[in-house]
Amino acid sequence: MVVKKKKMYVLDTNVLVHDPKALFDFGDAIVGIPAIVLEELDRFKKEGTDKGRNTRESIRLLDDLRSQGSLAEGVALPSGGEIRVLFITGKIPETPFKMNEEDNEILLTVLVQKNAGYDVSFISKDLNARVKAAALDIPTEDYIKEHITESEFYHGWVRESVPSIQLKTDSPKVLSDLAKEHDFVRHEFVLLESQNNPFNYRVFRSIGDKGFRPVQHPSLQWPLHARNAQQAMALDVLMDDAIQLVTLLGPAGTGKTFLALLAGLHKVLVEDQYERILISRPIVPLGRDIGYLPGDIKEKLHSWMMPIYDNMDFIVNSINMPEETYEMRLRKRAEAAAPTSHHKRKGQQKNERRERKMLSVGDLVKADKMSLEAITYMRGRSIPYQFIIIDEAQNLTPHEVKTLVSRVGEGSKIILAGDPYQIDSPYLDFSSNGLVVASERFKGQSIFASVFLETSERSELSKLAGQLL
Repeated sequence: MVVKKKKMYVLDTNVLVHDPKALFDFGDAIVGIPAIVLEELDRFKKEGTDKGRNTRESIRLLDDLRSQGSLAEGVALPSGGEIRVLFITGKIPETPFKMNEEDNEILLTVLVQKNAGYDVSFISKDLNARVKAAALDIPTEDYIKEHITESEFYHGWVRESVPSIQLKTDSPKVLSDLAKEHDFVRHEFVLLESQNNPFNYRVFRSIGDKGFRPVQHPSLQWPLHARNAQQAMALDVLMDDAIQLVTLLGPAGTGKTFLALLAGLHKVLVEDQYERILISRPIVPLGRDIGYLPGDIKEKLHSWMMPIYDNMDFIVNSINMPEETYEMRLRKRAEAAAPTSHHKRKGQQKNERRERKMLSVGDLVKADKMSLEAITYMRGRSIPYQFIIIDEAQNLTPHEVKTLVSRVGEGSKIILAGDPYQIDSPYLDFSSNGLVVASERFKGQSIFASVFLETSERSELSKLAGQLL
């Protein structure tokens, strides 16, 4: 009779730091926690970062389990499995790695369990730790609660090539055909492109029950507009007050932050829909906290928010352009529009000139129309009547995104923007970052929309860099 080996998953420290509730995700198997992992958690628990908070949550959960029995012998889990704290006992196997390093001591613990006859898998978000485990012939896996591939994630739109004649009808027949083949969720877009000219296109947005409405380029008070179909989609949902959560995904230079800022400024300064714009970016994933930067909190944030200032400079310069250049653009727009009286056009020009003046970031902050904040200080708040922009959201964990989105108060709107292909956090990847996970989880909700922007509009050099480097 062959005795079936008991399945055991041994967790690396970074798994518990990433998701404290990972303890409960392994069914009826044994979940092993090496004793050295507890030592590492003890060092992290005092940090004021999200790593410290997740560490403290992991320790609290382990303490609750400890009260139910001996962790050394095993405590039952609600999933039907059990959890154990693992020690290095008995004959210690030889390994080629130095045992004075904690990562290697974790691997040695796993090896001891494997030699004891368990069907062991080592779970770690550290790529190098997984490589070393494989070198020791230890089965190893990344910790992924749900796998989202780069080719299958929710883009927020689909593309279809059609004869150009269909683009001239109010409701192209191809829309009803597509609705039979594709299960469109609410606020998902359809991009219809001419078969012979992709620059000849129309965009439609799903409104549910297989219905669609055409998307027009939003009319702004300022001489700025969407440069491609995806930017038109993004502005359409950014300007829609019924949509409270928007995710904008795409490579560098596609206009994610720029479009979010532009819509926010218009909503706050022109439409008076929100009291202010609140802008934040994750700080920890790219290295040290802002406390290590020189200066007071305002100077620290200025250094960290330079991408926001760069986008604001472009918007300000475009809006506050020389009078003759602005009037030239107005004339071109007037000529393209339906004929109106010269008197009316002149009056419109005066009104637009009066309304188009844009203040700098410093002036907007002083006027309490814009706030630049570190994500660290947003925890525990309730933020009503604000247009909230979270930039570089791909460097946040799903738990951190949940914390931020749950801060959104009455009358507020939040935009998560980022490049899921450019992740700086060592323990996040395309599938596990908060931006992609939020986009997948909220898909189909009536107050949510997502747009993947694929075309770089920053410069020809930026576009080539994205393709070649």
